[in-house]
Amino acid sequence: MSVNDGDGPPILAQKHYSVPSAFTPENLLREARRQKRAPVGNIPAICILDPDGDMVRSLVAAGRARPHPAWACYHTQLHSFAHAAIEFGIVGCAVGASFAVLVAEQMFASGCKLLMSVTSSGQILPVYPPPYFVIIDRALRDEGTSYHYTPPSMYSHADQALLDALQGAFDGFEVPVVTGATWTTDAPFRETQPAITAMRDRKLLAVEMEAAALYAFAEVRKRPVVCFAHVTNQMGRVDCDFEKGEADGSKDALNLIALAAQRLSARLSL
Repeated sequence: MSVNDGDGPPILAQKHYSVPSAFTPENLLREARRQKRAPVGNIPAICILDPDGDMVRSLVAAGRARPHPAWACYHTQLHSFAHAAIEFGIVGCAVGASFAVLVAEQMFASGCKLLMSVTSSGQILPVYPPPYFVIIDRALRDEGTSYHYTPPSMYSHADQALLDALQGAFDGFEVPVVTGATWTTDAPFRETQPAITAMRDRKLLAVEMEAAALYAFAEVRKRPVVCFAHVTNQMGRVDCDFEKGEADGSKDALNLIALAAQRLSARLSL
């Protein structure tokens, strides 16, 4: 299927969804390894995207994480660390749909077998006082990257089998964990009140910047990806906003990831 030139916007034109890309992450990494003299090898099988960078900063400050020698990406540094007896790879500060998917493509080309994203998010529906977590089951596609992977639709969806594997995983967790839908935007400083009201009417729980694109990528590439929204703020509209918890929320986020990894690695036989 393709969307050809017409009267619509360029983001919907010349999208030949069944045609492979001429530019691949494998070829990019081949040249990056050559130029950087980086060794050939695999990164950890379970990887994390940490758009805010809080987990990375906390781990590095505690001496728990080190740069991984096999990561040849031009744009980022991947650290490896152990938590709850599981080895993880983590990339911080890959903010936004296009950056997140660019890194995700290279992670899976470098040996990743499961990717989880934990992104700070703004509250839309007040199900709890922040902070708390949302397992994102679908994300409204108000960004651009997903349209390069899948034809136009309202939402990108998580893999239901992965969601099923997480059932009950967070019972008794330190902070609330709910499952629901989010709004993925490319323009956080254009979150107008009419738009927020419309998203609340759709029963969307939070607004973030990566999930719709990551789920579209996951669907097309047949890669296991789960996105969590760490609802930490009310978009700065109240005093003392953006309080995430201990170690800027990294303690709770790491414990959440560890529980999810245990369930999902069993489901995927990692």
